[in-house]
Amino acid sequence: MADEKRPYSVIGVSVPRIDGVEKITGRAKFTVDIALPGMLHAKILRSPHPHARILAIRTDKALALPGVKAVITGKDAADVRYAFVDTPRYPADEQPLKVDKVRYVGDEVAAVAAESLEIAEAALNLIEVDYEVLPAVFRPEEAMSWDAPRIHEQSYKTASAWEKWGARQGGKREEYPHNNISAHTHVVFGEPEAGFAEADYVRQDRFHCPATAHCAMEPHAAVASWDPLTGRMDLWLSTMGVFYKRWILSQAMNLPLGKVRVQHSYCGGAFGGKIDVYPYEFVAAYLSMQTGRPVRIELTREECFTTTRQRHPVTVDIKTGVKRDGRIVAQQIQTIADNGGYRGTAAVVCFLMHGFSFPIYNVPNYQYDGWGVYTNSPIRGPQRGHGAPQIRFAIDSQLDMIARDLGLDPAEVMLKNVRHKGDQLPNGDVLNSCGLEDGIKSATRAIGWAERRQQPQKGRYRRGVGISLCAMFSGAAYYPFASAATIKLHGDGSATLFTGAQEIGQGIYTVMAQIAAEELGLGMADIQVVAGDTELCPIDLGSFLSGGAMVTGGAVQRAARDVRRQLFDVAAELLKASPDELEARERQIRVKGEPQRALPLADVVLQSVHRRGGNPVVGTGSRQGVEGVSQYPSLAKAVGRFTDAYGFAAQVAEVEVDTWTGEVRLVRSSTFHDCGNPLNPQIVAGQVHGCVSNGQGQTLLEEVMFQEGRMVNPNFLEYRLPLSTETPEYVDGHVVTWEPMGPFGAKEVGEGALAGILAAIANAVNDAVGVRIQELPITPEKVLNALVQQKKQVGVL
Repeated sequence: MADEKRPYSVIGVSVPRIDGVEKITGRAKFTVDIALPGMLHAKILRSPHPHARILAIRTDKALALPGVKAVITGKDAADVRYAFVDTPRYPADEQPLKVDKVRYVGDEVAAVAAESLEIAEAALNLIEVDYEVLPAVFRPEEAMSWDAPRIHEQSYKTASAWEKWGARQGGKREEYPHNNISAHTHVVFGEPEAGFAEADYVRQDRFHCPATAHCAMEPHAAVASWDPLTGRMDLWLSTMGVFYKRWILSQAMNLPLGKVRVQHSYCGGAFGGKIDVYPYEFVAAYLSMQTGRPVRIELTREECFTTTRQRHPVTVDIKTGVKRDGRIVAQQIQTIADNGGYRGTAAVVCFLMHGFSFPIYNVPNYQYDGWGVYTNSPIRGPQRGHGAPQIRFAIDSQLDMIARDLGLDPAEVMLKNVRHKGDQLPNGDVLNSCGLEDGIKSATRAIGWAERRQQPQKGRYRRGVGISLCAMFSGAAYYPFASAATIKLHGDGSATLFTGAQEIGQGIYTVMAQIAAEELGLGMADIQVVAGDTELCPIDLGSFLSGGAMVTGGAVQRAARDVRRQLFDVAAELLKASPDELEARERQIRVKGEPQRALPLADVVLQSVHRRGGNPVVGTGSRQGVEGVSQYPSLAKAVGRFTDAYGFAAQVAEVEVDTWTGEVRLVRSSTFHDCGNPLNPQIVAGQVHGCVSNGQGQTLLEEVMFQEGRMVNPNFLEYRLPLSTETPEYVDGHVVTWEPMGPFGAKEVGEGALAGILAAIANAVNDAVGVRIQELPITPEKVLNALVQQKKQVGVL
C-alpha cells in the first residue's frame, strides 16, 4: 500500500491513549465485570491424573444439590471437536469435555452451573468419576520412541513422518503401529551437504527453552447468554479476536454465524494466551443453552496457569557451517516442540520456528525439520513471538559461539550475513523494507559495544554485552484472512470508526483513530471508535499475528480514503477544482497551495447528504492478511506467501554477573526496531519495553515446573517474574524505514522485540564470565555450576 511521504499532523505523534480515561477511572468493563439478571455461575471438574481412561461418571448427587441447575459431561457434547488448526493433515483432537480419556492433569471432565460460585464448587465435590490410570510420558523424545504410551489413537497421519523419525530409532514402521508425533515441518533449499563440505568451520550444538506461562493480570473468563426465543447466543469473552472466537464457537454449538454475537469487553493482558478457543468458553455457552439463563465462568489463577496454554518447551539441535570470515554457507536445524496432551498449535509453531528464522540471515544451503510431540503435559499454544524466542535463542547463541571460536566480532559476523531491502525469500516473500544492518550498527553504537567488549573482567561483579536479531511478520493468511473497517461522517464533521479489532493493551484503538484522523484532516477528538463487536463491526483479523498496524490499519486507511473521495467529489464542484488538487487538513477541504480556497469539512458533509437525497457519507475498506492470498501457507513444507512485510529488531544486552552468587542482572538493553514508520512513538516504545521485560523474565527467571505431570508453581508466589525494581535502563531507537505495503509506511512492532533479548542476555553472560548456558532460564545455580566446571577445566579446582 504505497503512500506519499509528507508532513503529518497526527501520524508520528505520541497522542494520548483514547482508552486511558476509561481505564484509570475504573469505568472500563472487563469480562469479569459483566453481570446479567439471573446469571448462574459455572465451574469445571478436572482430571487429577495425567493419563487415564474414563470408566464412569456419576452426577446424580451433584444434580440433587439445591441451587444446582445443570451438570454436563463429555457425553453431552461427544461430537464436538475443535482446534486452532483443523485440516485433513491436522484434524481437530480436542473436546470441550472428555469422553473416553484424559490426557493431562487438569483436563476437563464435567461442568456445573449453579446459583452461586460456592454451590457450584460444592457440586464438583459430589461428582464421582471412575478412572483407569494409564502409563504417562512427559518428555517428548521419550514420547517419540516406539514403545512409549499411546496418547492419541491417531497422532499423525503422514507416513513420511514415521519413516523419517523411525529410521533414526532403528525400527520398522510396520512393527510399531503408533507413536506420539503430532506435526512435522520439513524445509530444504540449496544443497546442505555440499554447503557443509565447503565450510571452513562447522559447529553443532543443542539448546533448550522450557515452558513458560502468559501471566496476564486478568484471569480467563466468559459470559454467555442464550435466548431460546430468538435462538441467539450473546458472548462476552476475554479475547484477542472476536470474529475468530465466533467462527469456532458457532461451529462447536452448531449455530449460524449470524446467531452468535461476541461483544467487546476490555482484555486485561493476553500475550497470545487468549486467542485459542477454550473448553470453558464452550461450557459457558452450552450451560446457558441448557438452563436458558446467562452463565459466567471465571478461571482461578491456578487454572489459568495449568489449563489454558503455555509456551512450547522446545529443544533445538543446530549445525552451522561458516567460512573463516564468519559468512554462513550451510545450516541444519531440528526442533522438537512438546505440545502436551493435545496438538494445540504444534503444527503452527513447528512452521514458525522456520518462518521467523529465514528472513534474518541469508543462508544459501539450509535444512529444517520441526517436530510436534504429544506428551501428558498441559496444552501449549501461542505466546508472544510464538516460536521466535526459542529459535532465535538457539541460532544467535551459536553464532556468538562461532564468532568467538574464530576470533571474530559477533556483530560483524551478523553484518556479513543479514538480509537487505529487496531480498526475495525462498517462499516468495519480498523484503520491501529491512533495517537489520542499520539496527545492528545503531544498537551497538548506542550501548558502547566495542568499548564494553574490551573492558577488563576481574573482581566479584563482571559485566558483558551480547547481541541478537529478530524478525516478525506483519499479519498473515489466517481466518478470517482479512480485516475491514467502516467510517461514518456526522453533520458536524466528526467521524465514527467501526472496527472489529480488539484492544488488549497494545493501543490499537488509538492508532486506528490516528490513521483515520490523518487521512480525513481531523483531530483525535473528532474520531469516535466503536470496536470489538461482531454484530456492529465489520470483520477483523484480530489482535494476533502482529497484523494490527498493517492489516487492520490498512483497512482503516482505505475506508478513510473512500470517505475522502466522496467528499472531494462534492468539494471539487463547489471549489471549482479537480479532486486531485484537493487536500483534507485542519477540518477543512482545500486546494493545495491555496489555503484561502477552502471549505469546512462539516459543510461538505452536509452538502453531500443533501445532494444524495439524505444518503450519509460512509466509507468502507478492507485489506487481506496477505494481499492476493486467502489461504494458509503450507505448514508442513513452508511453501506459499507468509506475510507482506517483516518487522526487524537488533537487540544488545549489557549484564552484570555476581561471580559469588551466580546472579545475573540485566543492566541495560539497547533495541533498535524497524517497524517501518512509527505511527505513535510512545506506543512503539511501550511495546518494545514490554517485549524486553517479557524476554528478560523468560531468560533469567521463568519456568513452568512439573512433578509427574502436575504443575508445582501455578501462582505468582512461586512462578518468578521480573519486578519493577529489576527494570533495566532502556537505550532504544527507531530504524525508520518505509514499508510501501503498510499504512503511512508502518509495519509490526508488538512481538518481535521479545525474541532477540534471550540470546543477547545469554551472549552477554558469556562475554562477562566466559561460561555458556544453553538451557533456559539462566539461573544462579546454572551459572555457579558452569563457573565451577570452568575452573576445573583450567586446573584451578
